[in-house]
Amino acid sequence: MKKLLMIFGLFFFLGASQASAESKEVLDLQIKETVQSFIKQAKGGKEFLDKTAGYLVIPNLYKAGFVVGGEYGEGGLIVKGKIVDYYSVIGASIGFQAGAQKRSLLIAFLTQNALNHFRQSDKWKVGVDGSVAFVNWGGGIDLSTVNFKKDIVAFAFDSKGIMASLSLDGSVFNKIHK
Repeated sequence: MKKLLMIFGLFFFLGASQASAESKEVLDLQIKETVQSFIKQAKGGKEFLDKTAGYLVIPNLYKAGFVVGGEYGEGGLIVKGKIVDYYSVIGASIGFQAGAQKRSLLIAFLTQNALNHFRQSDKWKVGVDGSVAFVNWGGGIDLSTVNFKKDIVAFAFDSKGIMASLSLDGSVFNKIHK
């Protein structure tokens, strides 16, 4: 059974990485569209992003599993309105799970120190190299007026809106070249 689960995991990661390995031009377009979607969905989203030191946008984060699960996506780090670096994210999990989903992810670095720490690492692991707090909001709260208590906050969303109760613990972000 263990070998079967390992084989499933290997095929998932190979398939997801091939499906998500977009050209630089396509990925740049997807990143811009994802940022526009975030701004449209989140009241005060543009003003909030303007106040950050930078933000990482993963337009398509694929997650699938059956007992053993995994996730993969690629995106770009935006600083002062420009894409400065590209990253992949990969994660794995074991436990009761079945199904697949695709979502977009935006991770905002609220301080220059948090952004610098992220950029200086070739492999950055959530929960080890930095803590990421997922933001749940609603009721018309304007993001530009919220005083977040963490240096790094994340938003997961799709075309229907913001998703809640997500975790990136153990996920690894790797700098990639496009």
